[in-house]
Amino acid sequence: MVTHDCLKVSHEMRVSLDAIDLKIITILRADGRISNADLAKAVSLSPSACLRRLRALEANGTIRGYTALIETGGDNNPTVILVSISLERQTEAFMRRFEAAVRKSPEIKECYLMTGSEDYFVRLEAQSLADYERIHNDVLARLPGVLRIQSSFAIRAIVRPAG
Repeated sequence: MVTHDCLKVSHEMRVSLDAIDLKIITILRADGRISNADLAKAVSLSPSACLRRLRALEANGTIRGYTALIETGGDNNPTVILVSISLERQTEAFMRRFEAAVRKSPEIKECYLMTGSEDYFVRLEAQSLADYERIHNDVLARLPGVLRIQSSFAIRAIVRPAG
C-alpha cells in the first residue's frame, strides 16, 4: 500500500498571500508531511517564523486541512465514472436543491458547477458495473431537478491531482 499525503487548499482565498506563503503552499502540496524545520529551510525562514506563517494560513482558512491519499493497488481499485448532469431549470432554487442533495450523497466524490452545455460535472467511484447501476438508480436519478445524466468511464488515470 502506498500512501501519499496532500494538502487541501481553499479555492475561496480572500486573504492576500505573499511569495513566501505561496511557496509554503506549493511545498506542502508536494509533501504534506514535511517537517517544519525542512519547510522553514526551503522557504528561507527560521522554524518559528515558518510555523507562525503556517498557523496563520490554517487559521485564515487558506489551508483547510491535510489528508492521506491511499492507493489500494491490484483489483481493489474502483472504477472512476465522470458524469455530466443537466437540470430541468437553471434557477437558483433548482440549483440549491440539487447541490444540497449532492452534499448528502457519499457516493459523489466531487461535484462542479459548469459553464457550457451541461450544468454539473460529477466524479464517482464504483466497485463494479452493478455498483454503478445502483449509484445511477438510487443516487443520480433521484437528485432533484435532473433532466439528463451522461456517464463516461475512465480507462486509467494519466494525471491525478494530489488533493
